[in-house]
Amino acid sequence: MSNLSNLPNSFNTPLFPTWCPGCGDFGIWSSIKQTLTKLSLPTYQVLIVYGIGCSGNMSNFINCYGFHSLHGRAIPNAAGAKLANHKLSIIVAAGDGDLLGEGLSHFIHGARANHDITVILHNNQIYGLTTGQASPTSFKGTKTKSTPSGVIDEPINPSILAISQQAGFVARCFAADINQTSFLIGEGVKHPGFSLIEVLQPCVTFNKINTYEWFRQRVKKLETSASDILTGIKLAQWTDETINIGILYKNSRPAFHQQIPLLKKGTLLEATGTKRDISKLLATLT
Repeated sequence: MSNLSNLPNSFNTPLFPTWCPGCGDFGIWSSIKQTLTKLSLPTYQVLIVYGIGCSGNMSNFINCYGFHSLHGRAIPNAAGAKLANHKLSIIVAAGDGDLLGEGLSHFIHGARANHDITVILHNNQIYGLTTGQASPTSFKGTKTKSTPSGVIDEPINPSILAISQQAGFVARCFAADINQTSFLIGEGVKHPGFSLIEVLQPCVTFNKINTYEWFRQRVKKLETSASDILTGIKLAQWTDETINIGILYKNSRPAFHQQIPLLKKGTLLEATGTKRDISKLLATLT
């Protein structure tokens, strides 16, 4: 991405990520910067809300507004920012542990509300930052520090979950394919509604099962997408032989903020009105 460093709205910083060599986060990082540059978005019109985890380390390495949320709380923070200023392009960058463990209820409600945010879910099927515990997407039987006898639970499929709640746009990609990942992130940013980009992101240090080669043998690029829930769920289903990547599902229902009459006049930041004396109200609270 060094060839973009001289652009007036470059999203590069002089800092370099500290992820493990070979981490899939490098591909996502490059894809995000490539996407935002191609969309010609000014850096001051972009907000990225980061979750806690390896993905959150990206907060120092992209030149735009950033907010490092509490564990599992990236989506509600992003939704609140969108309601305050819906002219911003707002992205969530967080992992499978953050979004589907601590933040699962926010993930579900964000999708069903159809908040106009783009959620980039780094799915490495492990808790990487805390050195390799099982995550909500770990395969059944996976042995980790927290599950030495193997995971008992069935894994969550985040794309199916988002489709079941009628998220506006749902796609899946592979971190090693920067061009497709960048394209799908761009489509998600442009879509008016809740967009999920599930990125299959190998953890080279702690996940020795779902490796780059493991994914390369299974990923299959889709040529079409679905507009009905049942077909979308079918496309999003994993098998041991095939994992579809591409646009899985999209619909055209209005985004959350588009249904609020006040916001049709402008952003909350731009709203004006007469000043009111609230001293009497405050007195009742003392």
